[in-house]
This record gives sequence, C-alpha cells and structure tokens, in this order.
Amino acid sequence: MAWDDIPEWATQIANSILLTVKEKDPHTFLHCCRVGRASRQLAKAIGLNEFEQAVLEYSGLFHDVGKVGIPDNILLKPGRLEAPEIEIMKAHPLKSAAIIDPLTNNPFFRFMLPGIRYHHEKIDGTGYPFGLVADRIPLPARVVAVVDTYDAMTNVRPYRKPLAKDKVIQELKDFSGRQFDSQIVKTFLELLPHLEKADPEKTGQEEMVVASILRVA
Repeated sequence: MAWDDIPEWATQIANSILLTVKEKDPHTFLHCCRVGRASRQLAKAIGLNEFEQAVLEYSGLFHDVGKVGIPDNILLKPGRLEAPEIEIMKAHPLKSAAIIDPLTNNPFFRFMLPGIRYHHEKIDGTGYPFGLVADRIPLPARVVAVVDTYDAMTNVRPYRKPLAKDKVIQELKDFSGRQFDSQIVKTFLELLPHLEKADPEKTGQEEMVVASILRVA
C-alpha cells in the first residue's frame, strides 16, 4: 500500500469522530491528538513507510475513541476506580475498534484495527483484552502502547496530576521488555527530545491530520 491508497475522506472522518470525543471529554480528545501525532513520528523513526506512518497516526488518533461509550461517572471520576469500574474501563479498546469497524471495507481503516484493539496488551501477557504475548501483539499496537503510556502519565488525569517526565521515562525503562517492546522504548526515548520541540500545529504533510483536527476544534 502507498500514500495514494489513503482515502481523501479519511481526514473528514477523523474530524467527525474526534470532535464527538471532545464533546464527551476534552482531555481524551487532546490525548488522542497527541498520541496520533507522536505515533506517526515514532513509526517514522523505526523505519516504517509513509503509508504505515499514516496508519499509526490514525491508530493513535482513534485508540481511545471508545471512551465515548464509558459512563461519565467512571470516565470522569475524580478518584481512583474501583475493581468493577476498572473492568468497564477495560472495554474501551474493543469499543474503539467497534467505532472504526464499519469503515474497514476500506483497507486503510482495516489496517488501523490492530493498533486500536490491542494497545493495552503487554509483552509479558498480562495486558488486556486478550492477554497476547510478545510478537503476537501487532507492531502498531506496540508502538501506540509506548506513546499512550508516556502521554497519559505526563498529562493531567481526572484522578491525579501529571507525573514528572523523569519518573515516567524511568517507568518505561523499568518495564521495557516486560510491558513494552524494548526496541520501541529505546527508539521512543531517543525521539522524545525532538517530539517535545516540535510544533503540535505543524501543517506539513507529516502532521496534516492532527493539525486539521486542532484547527476545527
């Protein structure tokens, strides 16, 4: 597949879905935008082609859109979740995939599903929803997992303040090879200074989807 195989209407779909997320929870909306942008850059850094980079960008954009189906009293709870609430929250990767599934007659959207559905799987098999192990976890999901974790921990959540970047970086290192793909962690940490310096509203081809969404929002 090549850049030309990306449907022209894909950006419009992304705008529509993400603005729905924004109405539900602005924090999740911004998180999805950041994860989409960084997933694309990480995909480029590990050597994926332009089409694959675009797939990763959209996978990151859509990875948490299923949270629109999580009740507000759980999604927006200003405290830690109880065990039954955690189980409800764990449904969001499948809910996200279900939102994209009607579009998967188009190959571009079909290629997004692994990164969306499996982004909470862990290398050691302790993740969810299926407990996949190591390279049984599709590469896009392993990419999104690292970016998602870093962004979630370094930004405000309903139940806590952002954690210090140094602490989060150490967490990624500590769980490299157990929770995360060790090579992807290594590449991400090398890329991180460049991500932090980049303009989030850059309008070049590499980030035009996120830039478009932020302009509409």
